[in-house]
Amino acid sequence: MRQFDLSPLYRSTVGFDRLFGMIDSLTVPEGAVPAYPPYNIERTGENAYRVTMAVAGFAEQDLAIEAKENTLTVKGEKKESETTEGKEVLYRGIAARSFERRFQLADHVEVKGASLANGLLHIDLVREIPEAMKPRAVAINGKLAKQVEAKVAA
Repeated sequence: MRQFDLSPLYRSTVGFDRLFGMIDSLTVPEGAVPAYPPYNIERTGENAYRVTMAVAGFAEQDLAIEAKENTLTVKGEKKESETTEGKEVLYRGIAARSFERRFQLADHVEVKGASLANGLLHIDLVREIPEAMKPRAVAINGKLAKQVEAKVAA
């Protein structure tokens, strides 16, 4: 029997909670090394998420965030400053290499904002389902339909 390593897919998507709950029940071999920069994906509410990336040494002008279709792209490119010219670095432990990280977003997940504080880039996301796609009760005998309250299964 073949086993597929789905950990790269799991690490780069937001809003696919039910799907990954099923995937977690499967045995997936470990061994995928996290890529630079390190990041967390958190669920901050019922339909709210936050991606936090450790981008120490990067300023706001060094970072670019783009949301296009169902893809969130974060790029970082450190520009050499004039203050480092003429200096010799004996040991470089703080990574300042360029990066590009892509996250696949579920349908109807939108970027609400981003902030940079203490070397951490926080990107807030929210899932907003359009009214036309929410479930509605259909009345018998031609009465008007009313919207059904969405309940989360525990």
